[in-house]
Amino acid sequence: MTDCSLAEAERRDRADSVGHARARFDLPEGLIYLDGNSLGALPRHTAATVLNVIAAQWGQSLITSWNRHAWIGLPQRLGARIAPLIGADPGEVIVADTTSANLFKLIAAVLGARPDRHVVLSETGNFPTDLYMAQGVIAMRGDCSLKTVAGSELIAAIDEHVAVVLLTHVHYKSGRVYDMAAITAAAHAKGALVIWDLSHSTGAVAVDLNGCDADLAVGCCYKYLNGGPGAPAFLYVARRLQPELNSPMSGWMGHAAPFAFEDGYRPAPGIDRFLCGTPSVLAMAGLEAGLATFDDVDRDALFAKGRALGDYCIELMDGRCAGRGFTVVSPRDGSVRGSHVSYSHAQSWPLCRALIARGVIGDFRAPDTLRLGFAPLYTRFVDVWRAVDAVRDIIDSGTWDNPAYHASATVT
Repeated sequence: MTDCSLAEAERRDRADSVGHARARFDLPEGLIYLDGNSLGALPRHTAATVLNVIAAQWGQSLITSWNRHAWIGLPQRLGARIAPLIGADPGEVIVADTTSANLFKLIAAVLGARPDRHVVLSETGNFPTDLYMAQGVIAMRGDCSLKTVAGSELIAAIDEHVAVVLLTHVHYKSGRVYDMAAITAAAHAKGALVIWDLSHSTGAVAVDLNGCDADLAVGCCYKYLNGGPGAPAFLYVARRLQPELNSPMSGWMGHAAPFAFEDGYRPAPGIDRFLCGTPSVLAMAGLEAGLATFDDVDRDALFAKGRALGDYCIELMDGRCAGRGFTVVSPRDGSVRGSHVSYSHAQSWPLCRALIARGVIGDFRAPDTLRLGFAPLYTRFVDVWRAVDAVRDIIDSGTWDNPAYHASATVT
């Protein structure tokens, strides 16, 4: 029988081998933050890092900072820091643009390299921007199509017409984790490639791109990587594929010799060809501070903690909120669940607003899903206990039925 006491949550925190990393974040006192899967918390050193870039580097060194402070190498340097978190080599990851833009690059690159194949295959209910970007590439080309199927039918749907399979590794709503190795192998058997969206994986869930013989991946850096709102994204191209794929966004930073100022475009060798415009130095400075929060943290222990937090949430909801209308949407098996847990409930929207008013920040996904995210670098077991305690009290007291909590909001 699960021990649902606060004392048990405190005991788990005392035994947490990565709990020291919480001190690296500037979290408001008393706030329970369970939305790091949408926006990571502020690292304590981010403000000083960005201020130094503004005042000392930009302010004093001005344009010489591109060389003196190695601004020009930020995309490669940050890519190399992300690579170990996703099981890649440094020369296979680069930081640039947004997740959406990077998806556009990779989808178009694959379709351009596989003219005999015309189908982009994805999951019905995939994260919308992934589907939208595929639709945009397809509309531009005019000779391709997007096919979506239920996740359970995905492998069977891969045939000789499919150029690329487009999937989110951890589903944004349910938290279900796809078997990367099995799907990649199935795609390769039919001559297709796979693009993995790692936005809800990187920094919270074990990922081994090279171990799975993965082809391509993208991911955002403002969730578990703590890079700040709108932080630049990253993309991965397996080294074996880099010579044959070309970015459709042939900007000057992806040129083989950007400062030769040639009229004709020549793609850079390797991963650099997927750069486009000038790096956003201030945004990348914030991301660099975010990535530093992973320094000296045992990754296996980190990912195990993320799973344990989710398991604990489900145990507590089962024990303390049974009979109150909640249905767990996420897998109960932590081995196939990312680092968030979702529940459907008829009053998920006002419940979510009531929780936020009480200082417990999760989020809502239409039509009826309450999502609780666990960033293992800084989320505590006691945070999970207090969140579930608040859920129970808000339901039992009827607090959720305040008219203010039923009002709509632009961002959910």
